Amino acid sequence: MTETAEVVSTGPALEPEPATTPMVAGRLAELSVRDLALIERLRISFEPGLNVLTGETGAGKSLLIDALGLAVGARADTSLVRHGSDTARVEALFDRLPEPLICVREVSAAGRSTARIDDEAVTAARLADVAGRLVEIHGQHDQQRLLDERWQRELLDAFGRLEGEREVMARAVEAWRANQAALAELALDPRELARRLELHQHQAGEIAGAKLRVGEAAEILARLAAAQHAEAIARGSVEINEALAGEGSGAREAIALAAQRARELARLDERYEPVATRLLGLAAELEDAAAEARNLAESVEHDPAALAAMEERLSQIYALERKYGEGEAAVLAYGERATADAERLLALEASRETRQAEAARLLVGVAAAGQELSRGRASAADRLSSAVEAALGGLGFRQTSFSVSVVQRPAGGAEAAATTAAAVEIDGQRLAFDSSGLDAVAFLIAPNPGEPARPLARIASGGELSRVALAIKQILAEADHTPTLVFDEIDTGIGGRSAEPVGRSLWELARTHQVLCVTHLGQIAAYADAQFRIEKHQRDGRTVTDLRRIEGPERVDELAQMLAGSEGGSAARASAEELLERAEAWRRTAGGR
Repeated sequence: MTETAEVVSTGPALEPEPATTPMVAGRLAELSVRDLALIERLRISFEPGLNVLTGETGAGKSLLIDALGLAVGARADTSLVRHGSDTARVEALFDRLPEPLICVREVSAAGRSTARIDDEAVTAARLADVAGRLVEIHGQHDQQRLLDERWQRELLDAFGRLEGEREVMARAVEAWRANQAALAELALDPRELARRLELHQHQAGEIAGAKLRVGEAAEILARLAAAQHAEAIARGSVEINEALAGEGSGAREAIALAAQRARELARLDERYEPVATRLLGLAAELEDAAAEARNLAESVEHDPAALAAMEERLSQIYALERKYGEGEAAVLAYGERATADAERLLALEASRETRQAEAARLLVGVAAAGQELSRGRASAADRLSSAVEAALGGLGFRQTSFSVSVVQRPAGGAEAAATTAAAVEIDGQRLAFDSSGLDAVAFLIAPNPGEPARPLARIASGGELSRVALAIKQILAEADHTPTLVFDEIDTGIGGRSAEPVGRSLWELARTHQVLCVTHLGQIAAYADAQFRIEKHQRDGRTVTDLRRIEGPERVDELAQMLAGSEGGSAARASAEELLERAEAWRRTAGGR
């Protein structure tokens, strides 16, 4: 029969004891897991201080770390979905201010992964961006921020309190980049500049020389249309004039006679007065109409030379419209733009010279800011190297050498090419720079005497890396604001003599951060603010994994088994009690320092 696993969380695991350290904004308050590998159901509440997970190998301690990684955006692995289930689900509750943050991750057996933040669907990348800042996991096989040399540079700057110098450098680079962008807009080949200038000047001159008027083409068209019928217009105009105002014209004489008779009758009957007035008005209208007909006939162009000139002018207007826009208004607007472009190009060379001078001045500022930042880093690197090396000695690395390398990046180098193409000359050297400064920073370590120091990322042992991370975290506790730090298998490769200092270091680190630690060593577990035991057992033919917080006698029993195994007896219990008493006495002393 196929075995399944169920995690049952009971008792104190759901009701945490009062916090031993102040609440940390962003700390992990609760983790819920369902159908993840051996875990069927789990809910665990964590303390703000040092939380230790203990239990037999294979019970699922590291699975909790994997689950937390999923909740903060780690890559999903379908093999983690429990056999027989469709989906694994992880939910993490963080005490983020001003209100809690809930992150959910689901992974289906078919390979699909979904993520949610506060019940809003997001991408895994977005989940990592938001929740990944709250948790840093240090485990056997995890790719950690501490191995990223860019992050090492951030830690060094935070340790050295170089925020002000970083800000000055960032502002100097930003100003230089803005000037470079403006300069790029002015970057024209001289021949291209001459070509554009000549074109715009020609266009502006051609339009200005044409002296266009809005509506001119329509006027010329009307005059040309009239000229085509000049003879008929002249003859008709004469006939109109003769009919209205010519000698012997029936219309004018008839109206004049009628007006005279109306005036005579008005003397006899005043009702004819309005009729006489209207007839007199008609006579004046006839005279005006006759005069207008004469004038219109005289305005019709008969001169062939004048007609040719009008046609030529119309052709000129049409040619300009084909090149620059439909209608005289569009052509005139184009001419204004061409004039402005020509003026801008004329000023371009002067602007470029100004920007180039400004670039040189800004690079001086970049160099000064970069050198000041480099000096601060060099000083901080010496202090950090000594402090971490001392901390490593207390963790069992008594002959380990640790140093922080700060090297200015040469322009054109592989590291510089991967980050920026910007360069500045300092003391005869061309150095690459970006908003973070001139330097490449690397944490170097030589675990064994006689071996050269190597970058932290090349350390082979995961246990060594975890303890190095612990030493660095202990020194940088005030500089690093990640609320929750997780150490998986931090005790790999060390024995009881070195383990107790590790436990003390973890407890001290947990005064400013929430710490989760998976360990097999009682000397480390004794310093926990909260200890959780994970164990497997059979129930009704099914493998069940229990998780619960242990205190009092149960904790003594657990530490005794961790120290001497299940057959340790009373001697092991006595050693466990002594270890707890020693840890408590040391905490009281350390807490009062």
